Amino acid sequence: MPKYFGTDGVRGIANKELTPELAFKLGRAGADYLCTGRSQIIFGRDTRLSGPMLQGALTAGICSAGHDVLDIGVVPTPVVAWLVRRLGAAGGVVLSASHNPAEYNGIKFFDSQGLKLSEDQEDEVERLLETDRDDRPTGAEIGVVVRDDSGLRLYEEHVRNGSATGMSLKVAVDCANGAAHDIAPKVLRDLGLDVTAVNIEPDGSNINLKCGSTHTEGLEALVRSDGYDIGIAFDGDADRVLIIDETGRQIDGDHIMALCAAHHRDRGDLEPRGVCVTVMTNIGFDVAMRGLDIEVTKPQVGDRHVLQEMLDRGLKIGGEQSGHIIFLDRNTTGDGLITATEVLRVMHETGKKISELAGVMTAFPQVLKNLRAEGVKHLAESPSVLDVIATGQRELGDRGRVLVRPSGTEPLIRVMVESDSQEKADRIAGDICAAIEAQI
Repeated sequence: MPKYFGTDGVRGIANKELTPELAFKLGRAGADYLCTGRSQIIFGRDTRLSGPMLQGALTAGICSAGHDVLDIGVVPTPVVAWLVRRLGAAGGVVLSASHNPAEYNGIKFFDSQGLKLSEDQEDEVERLLETDRDDRPTGAEIGVVVRDDSGLRLYEEHVRNGSATGMSLKVAVDCANGAAHDIAPKVLRDLGLDVTAVNIEPDGSNINLKCGSTHTEGLEALVRSDGYDIGIAFDGDADRVLIIDETGRQIDGDHIMALCAAHHRDRGDLEPRGVCVTVMTNIGFDVAMRGLDIEVTKPQVGDRHVLQEMLDRGLKIGGEQSGHIIFLDRNTTGDGLITATEVLRVMHETGKKISELAGVMTAFPQVLKNLRAEGVKHLAESPSVLDVIATGQRELGDRGRVLVRPSGTEPLIRVMVESDSQEKADRIAGDICAAIEAQI
């Protein structure tokens, strides 16, 4: 079980939980794991005030292991993942806490294929972190840091070349005062779009602050106020995106994947005909895909689980409700800018409004309840509780589902019920909660 790594790298409040000392050790251990012989690691970060402080420690750790750092500056996380493969680097490291508030920061590694590390690989990095090195390089064998953002131009070209041209849409973009504040408006304007960009003045403390994909209210009001065709909301490191339709309504990752999968199917280039989501994806997605003869695969929550399933099955589209979506033909991780251009392509090629396209899927009513109890795994699997769960699932059939699972971080049992009827979802969730409470 990892001591430092969580579901997406090492994350915590900068200079408290994520200290320069820990960053140095992670840099050295990560480099030792990723590199064979003297190698290069690509480094990028978001706009947080703690970025330069932790960058110095992290890159010092890499150089102290005898490896070089290519510093490409403030860039979205997916740029690093793509450039690792494009430039043939040994790996990549990103300093970002994604959608978290400014006081947080995080470190995540990519291997030479642009893939996030597995849990087993993270365990090995932690083992190396806690192993004292007695063979530190000296003299010319010490690694160096080179600052060069020319690779960013290659990524911009990659996005443009994979996007539709001749688009005449009015677009509002919220860059969350984060890593996309410069590149996103630039690339979208290069595609011929009429772009209004907001939250593009990062000061180190305003990343994700009442803006971006975690706070879309401002973008929703902007879209409604001035006749925009679409709104695009990135998070702090631009690996995820949410869409706002022309009426100011939010479109989540489930709907984005549904409309993109439907369009690729209609174009005849969704082979194999499947899409990968997670167990938390709304069952309305399953119903919509079933109607389009598209197979749905559901691994556990987490983008690396989605990616592994996509690689195993050869799938092109996968992701999560949060808007962290992978188009595997174009990148190996969630990429907000590529996702946005894919949605814009569908609008351009169909001539339809985004609200109409999102209508390919209808989200089912969902009830979520948390019950606090010790011994949650035993309670969730008791015969009486399992019997009530099975009864509820039989009633729902293929028009709903029940998910009861112990929390991995708290003494909680999480109960989720989805149905095409709010009344039915409420009732079945109530029955399951009553059965669990009776055991408690």
